[in-house]
Amino acid sequence: MDDRDAPALAIEPGPLKRTPLYEQIAAQGARMTEFSGWEMPVQFTGITHEHQAVRTAAGVFDISHMGKFYLQGQRLLAQLQALVPSDLSRLQPGEAQYTVLLNPQAGIIDDLIFYYQGVDSAGVETGWLIVNAATKSKDKAWILGHLEPTGLTFQDVSATKSLLAVQGPRAIAQLQPFVPIDLTSIPVFGHCLSEILGTPAFLARTGYTGEDGFEIMVEPETGQHLWRSLLEAGVTPCGLGARDTLRLEAALGLYGQDMDDHTTPLEAGLGWLVHWDSKGDFIGRSVLEQQRQAGVSRKLVGLQMQGRNIARHDYLVFHAGKPVGKITSGTLAPTLQRAIALAYVPTDLAKVGQTVEVEIRGKLYPATVVKKPFYRRPA
Repeated sequence: MDDRDAPALAIEPGPLKRTPLYEQIAAQGARMTEFSGWEMPVQFTGITHEHQAVRTAAGVFDISHMGKFYLQGQRLLAQLQALVPSDLSRLQPGEAQYTVLLNPQAGIIDDLIFYYQGVDSAGVETGWLIVNAATKSKDKAWILGHLEPTGLTFQDVSATKSLLAVQGPRAIAQLQPFVPIDLTSIPVFGHCLSEILGTPAFLARTGYTGEDGFEIMVEPETGQHLWRSLLEAGVTPCGLGARDTLRLEAALGLYGQDMDDHTTPLEAGLGWLVHWDSKGDFIGRSVLEQQRQAGVSRKLVGLQMQGRNIARHDYLVFHAGKPVGKITSGTLAPTLQRAIALAYVPTDLAKVGQTVEVEIRGKLYPATVVKKPFYRRPA
C-alpha cells in the first residue's frame, strides 16, 4: 500500500480544532489532515508500518476528537431504551453495549458505545456515551430532545478530556505498568474507574482495530504524559490512516461511509444489535419489523478484488453489465495483502461466492463476495 494513498476523510468547514496532544504529535513530524473539523495525524512513520505494529505488537492512537457524554439520573436506562434497538437493561455495572441511534425511518443517526457504570442507593444511574466526532452535535441534540430533563445530568466533556486507544496483542502488557489494577481481569467490553500514572482514569477494554486493547479517558495533562510514556516504552504512534485500514480488515463500519441516516441496521449488517424479543418499543422499530418480514432490498457485503486494484468509496458495482450498487470503503489490506472493500448490493447478490464487477477508472474489474470480517485476530 502506498502511504500517500490515505483514506478519504470527512471534512467540516470552519477553523480546525486541535486535541490536547496536538503539539506533541506535530513535533513528532506526523503528517496532518482535516477530519470532522479537527486537525489530526493521518500517519507518523507510514500507514503500513503502523498497521502492522498494531497487528503484531502495540500501537497508540489519539482519539480525543471523539464525543464524550456523561449521563446521570433516575430511569436513565429506561429513557435511553427508546432511542436504540439494543436492550440496555441487560447491562450490569462495568459492562458496555455497542449500538446505534435510530431515526423514525430506522436510519442510523450514529453508532456509539454506551458504558453503564451502575446505580446508587438513591436509584441514580450513571453511564458514558462515546460518539463519533462528526456527529457529536447532532447526537447531543437528538438525545437531549428525547430524554426527560427533570433529574437528568448530561455533561458534554468532549473538549475537556483526552481519549487514547492502545491496541494490539501486546497492548495490555505495555499499558499494565502505568495502572494499579490487573488489566487482564477486565473482560472484553468491560470498563472501570481506576488510576493511570497516579491520576483518575476511565479504562475500557474496547477498540476499533480488530485487536485487543484499551481506550483510556483522562485529563489532558495525563493524556500527554501517558502518550510520552507509551512511546518511551516502545509503543508505536498511529494515525487515522492505519486506524482506517485496521477497522476495514475487521469489517468495522465507518459512520458516514458504510452507514448513515438512510441505512438501517438490517441493511448495514448490524441486525445483531436489534434485540427483538427482550425489548419493547423503540424509535424505528415499526420500519425494522416491516423489513424483517419483507426482507431488505440491499445488504452491506464484503468484497475481495481479484488482483490488487483498489475499490474506493462511491465506485460503482456492476452485475450483468448494469450498475447495482456502490462501494462504501476499500483498501489494499496490509495484513492480508489483498484488495478488499465493503459495498451495498441487492440482496440476491449478497451470497458468499457471488461474483460482481467494480468500475475503476472507466474499466470493470472482478470481485467476489466473501464472508466478513476479512481478518480475525488469532484466538
